[in-house]
Amino acid sequence: MGLHVAMITGDNERTARTVAERLGISDIAASILPEGKAKAVRRYQQEHGTVVFVGDGINDAPALAQADVGIAIGTGTDIAIETSDVTLVRGELGALVEAVNLSRATFRKIRQNLFWAFFYNLIMVPLAIMGWMHPLLAEIAMATSSITVVTNANLLRRTEISPSYAKRG
Repeated sequence: MGLHVAMITGDNERTARTVAERLGISDIAASILPEGKAKAVRRYQQEHGTVVFVGDGINDAPALAQADVGIAIGTGTDIAIETSDVTLVRGELGALVEAVNLSRATFRKIRQNLFWAFFYNLIMVPLAIMGWMHPLLAEIAMATSSITVVTNANLLRRTEISPSYAKRG
């Protein structure tokens, strides 16, 4: 997905390496205390920019608060859920992939809709103001712009957000 993935965990090194190996994660920090998790998030923010932190426990709350986007697993503790920006209702990491895919698809639609709204309004309205087009046509163009934006936004419902590995069966 083009993301830098790291594991910051309070678990011991051996457990962390085993899990990370199964998930294909090479950037691992194990046996980290809550304050250390928040400090690690700050370091990743300086090195990589925007940081999303996923956690489920009390020990993750400082890092969830520090991250640009904190995501709690819904089966986690209340403090993690309260501290996070987003809560995944299902306790599955596959839901995280779906959330990223949905977010990317939503931002694509936002950019498309801004293009169409500006396209209609920046071309048609000035033409009407300058008298080169009848104002009624500019109004029709503005209404068409709104219909296009709403229709395009509704197409988001058809977007496939499930992880590709889930489709393989």
